[in-house]
Amino acid sequence: MKKTKLSILKATFLLISSVSIMASCSESKSKEKENTTKAMALPVYTVERSDAVTVKDYLGTIEGKVNVEVRPQVEGLLQEIYVDEGAYVQKGQKLFKIDPSFYQEDLNNMYAAEKVAQAKLKNAKLEVDRLRPLVENDVISDVRLASAESDYQVAKAGLDQAAAEVRSAQLSRNFTTITAPVSGYIGRIPKRIGNLITKGDKEPLTNLSDIQEVYIYFAMNESDFLYFSKAQAKMDSIEGRKYDKLKRLTFPEVTLMMADGEEYSSKGIVDAVNGQVDRTTGSISLRATFPNPNNILRSGSTGTLKIAEVKKDVLQIPQIATNELQDKTFIYVVDKNNQAQRRNIKLNGKTKDKYIVSEGVQEGDRVILSGFEELTEGSEIMPIPQQK
Repeated sequence: MKKTKLSILKATFLLISSVSIMASCSESKSKEKENTTKAMALPVYTVERSDAVTVKDYLGTIEGKVNVEVRPQVEGLLQEIYVDEGAYVQKGQKLFKIDPSFYQEDLNNMYAAEKVAQAKLKNAKLEVDRLRPLVENDVISDVRLASAESDYQVAKAGLDQAAAEVRSAQLSRNFTTITAPVSGYIGRIPKRIGNLITKGDKEPLTNLSDIQEVYIYFAMNESDFLYFSKAQAKMDSIEGRKYDKLKRLTFPEVTLMMADGEEYSSKGIVDAVNGQVDRTTGSISLRATFPNPNNILRSGSTGTLKIAEVKKDVLQIPQIATNELQDKTFIYVVDKNNQAQRRNIKLNGKTKDKYIVSEGVQEGDRVILSGFEELTEGSEIMPIPQQK
């Protein structure tokens, strides 16, 4: 009797448990179905037309406004080096000295030759002075006097030639001391004391750079250059200015990013443009000038120039709304049924935080800004409009 009651109780418990489990599973499936059909609340951006300021980067090479190669004008052994690499020197300051012994001896010889010429001239003058009264008194013929006067002119020309050779020898001797042609910073010095210095050396003794102002040379592609040319032509037309072939093309102020990634404190101006486009590269060379009062910028270093361009009435989307796959860029837009649609777009530049889009979106499209990892084509979306 007891065993029968126990069996009934167990059967009842198992039945209740099974019913409870089935109910729980049914509730779980119901909730899962509800979650899968629930629309995702995601932020969206409505595309509008507006003006965009894009910044183009150009790699530039820095040179001092005055950048002079210091080369010898005479040959010989390097005897003295008065400066060190990187030192600042004033115009006229001594830099190098070539052994002057040979040039001093040559000068001494020229001095001696000049004295001989002076003596010959003196003798020729004495002969003329001696013969003149004799000719005047008809003691001798005037042919003798004419010959003596001719010898005097030859002696005078010989003295002038000797004096010129002295000055030439003095210059050569003076050229053995090489001075700074301009004020500036000394570059690398490849030669050492005792090296033979010749005028035909491939490398200069050093380079001297005046970097109170610096030039930065860079290249711009033809498309960008045409943009600035057309922009100026349009502005000239608006303001009623006539075309002037001698007028310099006006560019916006230029920002320099130094090699360490920091922005240089002063702005520069583009003040020179090459007259021709390079057929090989399709680019044109330009020059920007920057002040350099603290001597931060040095010749030979590089930097990145940033020039702003204003593009009128273009479509823009936030950069965070895009996804890249290989060489293509995708976005998700919300259609009229509030469903996500994936689109391939083409970019035509960027601003600080937005991309300019040339194909793939239209004005008024709602672009999804986040939550891409949960999105699929046709996902239900609850759009949350974001402020511009």
